[in-house]
Amino acid sequence: METLKSTTHDMDLAASEKGLWKHALLWLMFLGPFFFLSYGFANSLAASQTDIGSIVYNWEHSIPFIPWTIVPYWSIDLLYGLSLFICTSKAELNNHAKRLLTAQVVAVTCFILFPLGFSFERPEASGLFGGMFTALYEFDQPYNQAPSLHIALLVILWALFVKHVPGWLRWPLHIWSGLIAISVLTTFQHHFIDIPTGAALGLLCLWLWPDSRHRVFDIKSLPHVQRRLRLAMFYFCGSAVLFVTGIIWGGLGLWLLWPALSLLLVSIFYTLIGSDGFQKSPDGNMNLAIKWLLYPYLLGARINSRIWTKNDESADHIHDDVWLGCFPSTQVIKVNNFRTIIDLTAEFFAPRLEHKTETKWHSLPSLDLITPSETTLTQAAALIEESREKGAVLVSCALGYSRSALAVIAWLLITERAKDIDSAVGVVKAKRPKIVLKDDDRQVLLNLKTAK
Repeated sequence: METLKSTTHDMDLAASEKGLWKHALLWLMFLGPFFFLSYGFANSLAASQTDIGSIVYNWEHSIPFIPWTIVPYWSIDLLYGLSLFICTSKAELNNHAKRLLTAQVVAVTCFILFPLGFSFERPEASGLFGGMFTALYEFDQPYNQAPSLHIALLVILWALFVKHVPGWLRWPLHIWSGLIAISVLTTFQHHFIDIPTGAALGLLCLWLWPDSRHRVFDIKSLPHVQRRLRLAMFYFCGSAVLFVTGIIWGGLGLWLLWPALSLLLVSIFYTLIGSDGFQKSPDGNMNLAIKWLLYPYLLGARINSRIWTKNDESADHIHDDVWLGCFPSTQVIKVNNFRTIIDLTAEFFAPRLEHKTETKWHSLPSLDLITPSETTLTQAAALIEESREKGAVLVSCALGYSRSALAVIAWLLITERAKDIDSAVGVVKAKRPKIVLKDDDRQVLLNLKTAK
C-alpha cells in the first residue's frame, strides 16, 4: 500500500512538472525584456545628468585592462538564461526567478537614486574581443555602478548552479565564477566598491527567497513586544551610527556599511520576524547567505560569549547526565563525550563536527535576551528527557545563563524532578550560580507548571 502511494505521488509530481520548461520560458520572456528596459532606462537617466560622481580607491589605478576577460563578462548572460531551465521544480524555478527580479528592481532603484559613473578611460580593444566590447558599449554606458548588478546576479546564479552541476564540474564552476567576478574590474566596467555592494545585494536576495522552510515575509505576532522593541532600537541605533560614520569617513570607512547592514537585519528580526530571520536549520547550521550578511554580528556575538564565560566551566552537570553550558566548541563536545546538543541560540551555528561523530544536534532557535516560548521550552524538555538515555546531554545557549538554563528548569518541572519553580531554580543555580531569570522567564515557567 505504501509503495502504491509513493508511486502515485511520484506520478503526480512528474505530471505537475511536465511543463516546467514552458514555465521557465514564460519567466525568461518577462525577465529578459524587463532587464534590458529597466537597466537601459537607469543608464540613460544617469547620462542626462551632469553631476555624476564615482567612488574609487587609489590602488584601482593599478588594475590592468585585460581584453579577453570580456568573454567571462559576457558569459553571465548565457548562464542567466540557462539557469531558468535547470530548475527541477516549479517552486525552485519561481524562487529563483523572484531572486533575479528582486536583484534587478533593487539595483535599478539604487542606480536611479544614487547614480555613479566609471571614472577611468577605457583603452581600445581590437579583433574579436574588440567587437564584443563594441557590442557592450552600444548597450551599457559607464553608469549603473553600485551595487553591481553583474555581481548580484552572479551570486544568485552560482547558488543555483552549484546545487545542480555534477561533482566534477564544481571546481570549474567556482573558477569560472571567479573569472566573471574579476572581469567587472579588468574590463573597466566597475570600480571595486561595486563588488561588495553587489555581493551584498545577491546575498540579500538569497535570504529573502530561501530554499528552506523559512519565509522572510511570514511576519508573525511575536511575544515580549516591549523588550524586543528596546533591543531592536539598540541594534538600529548601532547600525545608524556605523552607517553615518562610514559615509562621512569614506575610503576604508565604507567597510563599516557591512556591520551596519548586519545590525539593521538583526533589528528587523527583533521587530518583525523573530528567530526565523536567522534561517537556522534543525541541525544547527545556517545557509551561506545569512552567514555572510550577518558575519560582523555573528563574530561579535561569539567574542562576547567568550569574554563573559572565560572564567566559567564550559558546562556544569545538573542532573541525570544532563549538562548546562555555553555554546560548545568541537573540542568541548569531544572531551566531554556529549551525545546530544540541545541548542537554544538563534545567532550561533553549529561547529563542524567529525564526519563519524555520533553526536546529535538539535536546534531550537530563540532570540538572545528574549524569553523562549512555552512551545520551545516544552520541546526542549521532551528532547532532554528522550536524549539523556542515549548518553550525556548538553543544553546550551550563548552563555549558558538564561535560555538554556530556562530549558533545564522547565525539564525539571515537567518531569517532576522538582516540585516547584523555586526548587528547580535552586537545583540549577547550585551548579551554575550565574544563571539569570527575568520576570518573563518566571511567568512562562508558571504557565508551564499550571498547564501541566
